[in-house]
Parts: sequence; C-alpha cells; structure tokens
Amino acid sequence: MISVILTYYKKKQFIKRCLDSIINQTYKNFETILVYDDDNKDDLKYIKKISTKIPKLKIIVNKKNIGVAKSRNIALKKSKGDYIAFLDCDDYWQKNKLKDQIKIMKIKNLLFSHTSYLIVNEKDKKIGKSIAKKSLNYNDLLKSCDIGLSTVIFHKKLLKIAYFPIIKTKEDYALWLSFARNNIHIAGINKYYSSWRKNNNSLSSNLILKFVNGFKVYYKYERKNFILSLLLTARLAVYYLNKKCTQIINLNK
Repeated sequence: MISVILTYYKKKQFIKRCLDSIINQTYKNFETILVYDDDNKDDLKYIKKISTKIPKLKIIVNKKNIGVAKSRNIALKKSKGDYIAFLDCDDYWQKNKLKDQIKIMKIKNLLFSHTSYLIVNEKDKKIGKSIAKKSLNYNDLLKSCDIGLSTVIFHKKLLKIAYFPIIKTKEDYALWLSFARNNIHIAGINKYYSSWRKNNNSLSSNLILKFVNGFKVYYKYERKNFILSLLLTARLAVYYLNKKCTQIINLNK
C-alpha cells in the first residue's frame, strides 16, 4: 500500500484540482493523510465535502499552524503504507502516476524515485518543464535540489535514516540529502506524472528565505564549515537561476 501525504495551508482555490487527481488515480491500493495546518478552520468543511470519494482518507487537524515539516512528520508517523508519496495541495497528478511509478520501482527494486514534472501558473497554463535526471548522488544533490516533492515516492524503511528537519523551506532538500549521504540510490523517471504550481504567495517562492535555509541545510544538517556552507549556498543560487532558465527552454522541446 502507498500512503499519500498532503499538508494544507490556505490553498482553497487549488485544493479541489489536487484532490480530484487523487480520486482519479488508476492505482487504488493507497491511503491518504491530509494534515490541516491552518489556524483558520473555515476551509475544513469545504475540504471534507470535496474529499468524500477518496478511499481510506484521514484528516488530521492541527490546533495551530506548526509548519509543513512538522505536519508531514506527524503524517509519516501515522502512515501504514510500505511506500510514501507526497502531493502539495496546489499541485496535481496524472491519473496513472501511482500505478506507473510504483510498478517501475518494484521492477527495478528502487527505494526512492522521483519524476519529471510540468510547471503551471495559477491558471493552469504550462510555463515550464523540469526533466528528472536518471540518477542523482550526494555530490549531485549538493549542487542543486532537482527533485520535485510532489513527484517523490520512497519506501517507508528510509524513515530509519531521517524525517523532515524543522525548517520553513528546503526541508525536503535536507531529507533527500540525508538519504543520498547514506548511499540511497536517488532514481529519476523521465515521465511527466505531476504538475507543480508556481504560486507567487508560496514559501518556496521567497528567494531570500530559500537561500537562508539552503545555508542552514549545509551548515546545520550537512555539517559543512561556515565558509564551505556559504560557497555551497552561492553555487545553489547559480544552479537555481540556471534551472529556471532550463525549465522554460524545456517547454519548447
């Protein structure tokens, strides 16, 4: 079974498209855990109404906003699946995402996989493509986080290595680095099973916060010295700009 994990915070205009993409999955052996992490509970009734067709749905309501990392960790500890998949509440999947990706993982005996993904704006217009590299090692990941969270599936046994660290952004990057540092094969599948939404109001769109937490990942979690952490953060910024240009170029391929 696959455990699908979502965290919700102020994404009402996008959540129906997201949940519909779960409902429409051709693979049916999964549970869904949605963590409601908004101080304002007004959207909760709406979410419950539009999610009635999702099988094995658990909704966990945080008493207050505690952040995406803590919320995901709560869901991970409640999960019962052998595999874990993530979906941000403003992103969405193709209907064969779970079926195809888990099939490939089992055939190739993979513990971790991610895929290529489309980039869309707030009106669902395609504005870019991110192509998954066939394989990433630790040194590759130190240069740039080229893994879309909503494309990831990994085996639950990897949680013996680490959970999400408690930072506001780059928490997924830090976890992937932990896996790669422990010689987990990070396999990429060049298929577009997910659409990632570029949302100007999201935390991931805050560049200053992004690079501050990038430094924190290198310095605190990867235990690099101060100067090396600064250099790695500068390189991360360069690779980030290059990645954004490449994603736009890929759209025309």
